[in-house]
Amino acid sequence: MARNTKVPADHNAPPVTRTLAKLVATHPSKGWSAAVEKEAHRTFLNWVGCAIGAAQHESVAAALGAVNMLKPSAQSTVLGRGDKVDMAGAALINGISSHTFDFDDTHLKTIIHPAGPVASAVLALAETTGASGRQVIDALVLGIDVSCRVGNMMYPEHYDRGWHITGSTGTLGAAAGCARLLGLDEATTLMALGIAASQPIGMREQFGTMTKPFHPGGAARAGLMSALLAKNGFTASPKAIEAARGMAQTISTKNDWNEITDELGQRFEISFNTYKPFACGIVIHPTIDAATQLRAKGVKPEDVERVELKVHSLVLELTGKKEPKDGLEGKFSVYHGFAAGLMVGRAGEHEYDDAFVNRPDMVALRRKVVATVDDSIDEAAADVVAVMKDGRREPVFVKNAIGSLENPLTDAMLEAKFRDMGEPVIGKAKVDAAIAACWKLGEAKDVSAVIAGAKP
Repeated sequence: MARNTKVPADHNAPPVTRTLAKLVATHPSKGWSAAVEKEAHRTFLNWVGCAIGAAQHESVAAALGAVNMLKPSAQSTVLGRGDKVDMAGAALINGISSHTFDFDDTHLKTIIHPAGPVASAVLALAETTGASGRQVIDALVLGIDVSCRVGNMMYPEHYDRGWHITGSTGTLGAAAGCARLLGLDEATTLMALGIAASQPIGMREQFGTMTKPFHPGGAARAGLMSALLAKNGFTASPKAIEAARGMAQTISTKNDWNEITDELGQRFEISFNTYKPFACGIVIHPTIDAATQLRAKGVKPEDVERVELKVHSLVLELTGKKEPKDGLEGKFSVYHGFAAGLMVGRAGEHEYDDAFVNRPDMVALRRKVVATVDDSIDEAAADVVAVMKDGRREPVFVKNAIGSLENPLTDAMLEAKFRDMGEPVIGKAKVDAAIAACWKLGEAKDVSAVIAGAKP
């Protein structure tokens, strides 16, 4: 029997769904600074590289197999493979692929990986409609702005409740990006966002499984479908995000509406995007950075008695797996991350394959790491001391890890990362072509050069 529950709610919330719809539908093309424009291209480049890199992973093969059972029409390309499926299927699979290695971009304020849902949906749609590269970049910037502003509004309470914020906000971002690409007016964009608001995706329980990368893929597909539904006359509540029983108040106890409206159309959240140098959860990066610094100082694994690691409680909550059994679990082990950094000086995808994770010397080194919680340390920092067998103590404190906003990857580093992921999958010549096409996307007549470069 239905109950008329009385749950506290804000019945006077501002019309943020409509506000976001207006931004998406009416903001001028390339209506931002050169720095924002550059970051959009860096974001797209990083996303394409991540999607290509994981294209042969078993999770992608499984997703492609499932989509092919639906007998889709050949509309859009699966990056790194060349298969063509329907555009919703391509959005799903490329979203899965781009997040499979946990190597994609991160909006540090919210821990959202924004390109996965938005770029996956937008590129699939653009390939089908023949949209220009300029239209794709515009859609990417505005779609990411929507997802990250909604994330800003709800973080951290929404995340703390167990939601995977990349998926839950990514549906809105993907819908916004696709609405922009389709040229929907403000009223129809409002409907697209309203439809998407009923489809938040992803629980943190799935971290360490194939379903974690399903979240951005599922969000991409749902957002794309939301825009297509709206274009064809499907309707939704015009207050679907902010209403008392709308998305935001249903899935979060924090709703700071100002986070959506502050400097809207002037400050773009893609400006705060970062790119991972290590193929694992972002909160492990300071620890890996510290390990590589110790290695550079001459610290050798065989000379270490133990490692004293102090981190914020969130680090161990998210990545506290002491004995990872495979590469996927290794991505959520701060112990393995440290061991990889000290053992080989890096933590790329190779350092997260099953064989490397289970190497006896890696297992032994992981077990020397003693991690404790110190909430006076920022979640983006790490305090590490290597205690040597001869009694010496080698300390390293990392405040701003490589890849952070304060210590970002250079363009050359992003290209090197792309090559490291892409060349084993599609070869050097294709990687060269894909990188060039990504940098020139904003001037391209369509996305054909990106697609051609991203196929084997």
